[in-house]
Amino acid sequence: MRDTRGLLYDDLSRSVIGAFFDVYNELGFNLLESIYCVALCEELRRRGHHAQREVWIDVFYKGSPIARQRIDLIVDDRLVVEVKAGELLPRFARRQLLNYLSVTHLQLGLVLHFGPEPKFYRLICTKHPRSHPRASARIRGHP
Repeated sequence: MRDTRGLLYDDLSRSVIGAFFDVYNELGFNLLESIYCVALCEELRRRGHHAQREVWIDVFYKGSPIARQRIDLIVDDRLVVEVKAGELLPRFARRQLLNYLSVTHLQLGLVLHFGPEPKFYRLICTKHPRSHPRASARIRGHP
């Protein structure tokens, strides 16, 4: 979980960030997000990770499911990845990732921006709604 420096899932996040840069260096800038997601999944699998793409998460209100959200990637059932492409990173990207972390009860997420320059943002969420059941049983995605 934590490495000697105290970072949550340090080895996992380094591997995902490395995969991000490999994909960016191979494909460059100006493709669709979906293309980057497929390539990133392929690279993560080559690195020995379990990557789920387009994962649907149930959102609960007082114990009842009320909606579903789609998450770009979940890696090794521990890390949420939000992929963004385009010239500018949307202002809401980090907030969107924090919301995904909240509803999944996962703590670590990365925003990977395939922009004119590759950039990533590592976010940690430790506050989760109390009424939400353990999300891992609610995750559905593509193989």
